Amino acid sequence: MRIWRVAVVLWLLVAAPLAAQTFPEDAADFYVNDYADLLTDAQAEEIAIVLDELFQSRDIEFTVLTIPRMADYGHTGSIESFATALFNTWGIGDADRNDGLLLLVSHFDRELRIEVGAGYGDALNAPMKRVIDNKIIPYFRLDDYAAGIRIGVDEVIYEVTDRYPGEYDNSGAAQLWANFKRFLVNLGWWLLAPFAALIHFGIKIYRRYQRNKPRTCPNDGNRMRRYLEEMEDDSLSPGQLVEERLESVDYDVWYCDRCEHLTIEAYRNWFSRYGACRECGFRTVEGDSRTIRSATYSSTGLRETDYNCHHCNAHYTVKTTIPKKTRSSSSSSSGGRGGGRSSGGGASGSW
Repeated sequence: MRIWRVAVVLWLLVAAPLAAQTFPEDAADFYVNDYADLLTDAQAEEIAIVLDELFQSRDIEFTVLTIPRMADYGHTGSIESFATALFNTWGIGDADRNDGLLLLVSHFDRELRIEVGAGYGDALNAPMKRVIDNKIIPYFRLDDYAAGIRIGVDEVIYEVTDRYPGEYDNSGAAQLWANFKRFLVNLGWWLLAPFAALIHFGIKIYRRYQRNKPRTCPNDGNRMRRYLEEMEDDSLSPGQLVEERLESVDYDVWYCDRCEHLTIEAYRNWFSRYGACRECGFRTVEGDSRTIRSATYSSTGLRETDYNCHHCNAHYTVKTTIPKKTRSSSSSSSGGRGGGRSSGGGASGSW
């Protein structure tokens, strides 16, 4: 009897961690399940259209899944074991060919995995690693997850089918022409880069000329002079001084010696993170947004943004509604998954 009790205790110790392991619900979409909220509705729809084209043209099921972190589902191991178990739980791909594909992004773990069906064997391991390291991670390191996911999807499709999206029906000659045009486009960017830099430099020179060219007093036509930086502060308001300190707006002060007329000209920094405060109107407010409730296909979401003004010290919160997600007609009519399995093939990466 004592041996039986010991066996029961050991079984409970082993079974408890196993029972805690769960997986994301395979219900959001046949192609894109963005539980980490890394994509806008339009971006998710664009990727879903690409994946549906793959499914309709090559009968290959490719799913994109983003999650906040693996620990949310009781997983404490590697992303490889999590991705393989999830792939097999969902049954991605055809059950006979085992040709499914999964792009998994665990946002706050800063890890991703491309899991491939058992039918590919080890043939895709090295290509998937190149896609992750050379195409996806450079964008993820810039926090541009949408671009990384979209480019990663295109490159995975190319490695599997030898075609990019939209080129599945190309003949040999048509594909050669498509590859040649792609080469010209890539070459064109390299050739255009020096000209783009020259244009940018020219625009900066023109703007500097416009800013420094002589001004005429509107009252008496006398030529005005511009105050030096150290003399401007006496002519600017406290709010304008804060804008200059935050570098959201830069001011020039022009002065007429004859009639003492002042002209203050503002130059907004278009790349500043500071916006206009609803209380004082100066571009001295910054916001911190968070998603309170993610949008689903049946209900809207809620986002809150806390604003703090560095001039008037105003604090206020704005709530905005996140629209419900919409399904593409193609993905909603694709039916259930095919029951495919993975034997752990693919590649992983971190950023």
